[in-house]
Parts: sequence; structure tokens; C-alpha cells
Amino acid sequence: MKKFIHLIKREFRLFFNNKVLRLLFIGAPILYGVLIGAVYQKGKITDLPIIVVDQDCTPMSTKFIDMLEETESIQVIAVLPSLFGVKDKAIDNEATVIVDIPRGFTSGIQQNRLPEITIFVDASNTLTSNTALMAVNGVAMTLKAGIQIESQMKKGIPEYVATQNYEPFKTTIIKQSIRSGNYLYFMLPGVLLTVFQQVLLLGLALTFASEYENETFKELVNKMPNALGMLAVKIIPYLIMSVGILLLYWGFSKYYNMVIGGALLAFSLSTLVFVLAVCGIGVLASIILPDQLKATEVLMVVATPSFILSGFTWPLSQMPTWVQYIADLIPLTHYLQVFRLLYLNHAEVSHIYGSVISMGIIAIVCLTLSAIILHFKIRNVKRDLLDY
Repeated sequence: MKKFIHLIKREFRLFFNNKVLRLLFIGAPILYGVLIGAVYQKGKITDLPIIVVDQDCTPMSTKFIDMLEETESIQVIAVLPSLFGVKDKAIDNEATVIVDIPRGFTSGIQQNRLPEITIFVDASNTLTSNTALMAVNGVAMTLKAGIQIESQMKKGIPEYVATQNYEPFKTTIIKQSIRSGNYLYFMLPGVLLTVFQQVLLLGLALTFASEYENETFKELVNKMPNALGMLAVKIIPYLIMSVGILLLYWGFSKYYNMVIGGALLAFSLSTLVFVLAVCGIGVLASIILPDQLKATEVLMVVATPSFILSGFTWPLSQMPTWVQYIADLIPLTHYLQVFRLLYLNHAEVSHIYGSVISMGIIAIVCLTLSAIILHFKIRNVKRDLLDY
């Protein structure tokens, strides 16, 4: 029994002597609890950006806009005079809904011509689009009720009768990016691209860490004494294998009859930048950390919450600012944004420039740091070989 207790104590000592294991075992639950809790802390979506096109410019249309602005779930970020260029502005500002108030809206109500308010809904995210649509539709129904009751009561009709006999205007809902209303189109690509990042990170965690652990780094230095050349040797195989993964994903899209199509060149170039950014993070961790297990553990901590933080399902605008800063440091956040813009929103290529630039910055910073640190490690090895 004493021997058994001694072994138990020994395991505790081994655990607490391993800094990385101790940090992950104790720190990860705390980190994820704080991080994921902060992401969903609000518990509901508020201040979703919408755009109003007011072609009527009358007190009635202004009243409708004021009612929209007073609604908690949505925020009117722009009031435009026409539909010209409104789609691009909506994409730039991540506006979920566009409300079009037609010319002659007020006069149409007064003349019983049943004017029509059109609500364009970006359905690429079911959660946000439904929330914004319900809010706008609720305001429209409230305005309808107020107009019809007031109009009928002026004619001496009782209020309970007035609410049933007259509709002052119609609302028409037009859903765009409707593919993502199908959860297969929405969730499968998002999850698969997350897995893409994760397998890259886990593979890259072993690139240099395995050389240190197997004591083959000196041999590698003899064969490739240049830091940039060594990075290329480690990264190029993953670039090639990434093509295989993407072809596999293309096969999945065929199997599940998912017609993606379009913007292939832009998405391919974005994918290259994304892979370089992930490679930069992976090799940097592998160069700094001394063994495979520690490198893998640390990159797992980075990869695990990335889908939740990416803003793909829960909007980044609803997260605390400090969480948004963390999300911006993860390549997947920008890569999923590229996918959504090109394939769900059918946006112009110019709209993905910001996301591609962000991934490019991550790649340049991480690969530059990797080259610098690797240079010093190579120099130390060369010095040791000369001394020997």
C-alpha cells in the first residue's frame, strides 16, 4: 500500500514539474471558460447593422426609420436615397437587412393604393438574418397597426373593428444568399475549413520539434544551413498536401450535391495566403518549443476555439473588443470571411482584400520571426560544430 501511495505522489510530482502540462491542465479550462463565456456573454444579438433606402423622404418614412432606430436588435447605420450601390455598402458594413421605402409611400397610403416596403435579407447567417428580419417586420407591423387604427377611427369605426378592416401598406421579404438557409451549405464548409487549419497546425507542430527531440537538427543544418531554405523545405510539403485536402473537400461537395461554383481563382489565391499564415504560426511554435508534445499541446489550445471565435456562426460584433482582437490573430477568422463573401454573399472580389491582407500580415510576421529565430539556432549549431 505504501508503495502504491508513493507512486501516486510521484505522478503528482511529475505533473507539477511539467510546466506545459500544468499550464494546459489548469489554464486551458480557465482560458476557455473566460473566452467562450465572453463570446456568448450578451446571450442575445443586439445592434445588428441594417441599411434603409428612403426614396419617399416624408414625415411618414422618417417616422418608420425612427421606429427602427429605437429597436434594440437592430441599428440603422445608413439612410440612402436610392438602391444604387447599396449591396456593396451592405457587404462592407456587414448589414444583414436592407429596407427599401418606395417613392410615393405616404401618398399611396393616403390614397389607399397599398404601397409596398421591400425587405432584402442576407440569409448567409440564419441566426443574424432571422433576428434582424423579425425586428424590422415587427416595426413594420406596429406602424401598420397605428396607421390603420388612426385612419379608421377618424371615420368613427370602433378600434377593434378598425384593426381588421384595413391594411395601409404591404411588406415583401426577399431573401438573398438563400443557399446558406440549408445548414449543409452553411455548416459543412465552415467545419471542414476549421479542420483544414487544425490538421495543418498539428502537422507543422512536429516539423522542427521532432528534429530537436530526435537530435537530427544538426544533420539538417549540415544539409541546409540557410534559415529561409530550411523554412521552405519544411513548408512546401504542406502546401502540396493542402492541395490534396482541398481536392478531397471538392469531392465532398460533389457527393453532397453542393453547387459552390464561381470565384475559383480568387479563392485559390486566398487559400494560398491562408496556408502560409497557418504555416507561419505552426513553424514558429515548432521552432520555439523544445519537443513535439509541447508544440502540439500549445497549437491545440490555439486551434480548438478558433471556429467559435471566427464569427462564422456568432457575429464578431456581438463579442467583447478584446475577444475580437484575439479572433483577428487567427487566420481562420479571415479565411471563413473570404468563403462567406465569395460563395454565400456572391460579393465582388474587392470585398475580400481586407481579409487577404490580414492573413498576409499574419504570414509575414510569423515567417519573419521564424526565420530570425531559426537563423540564431543554426548559428549556434554551426558554432558548436566548429568547437567540436
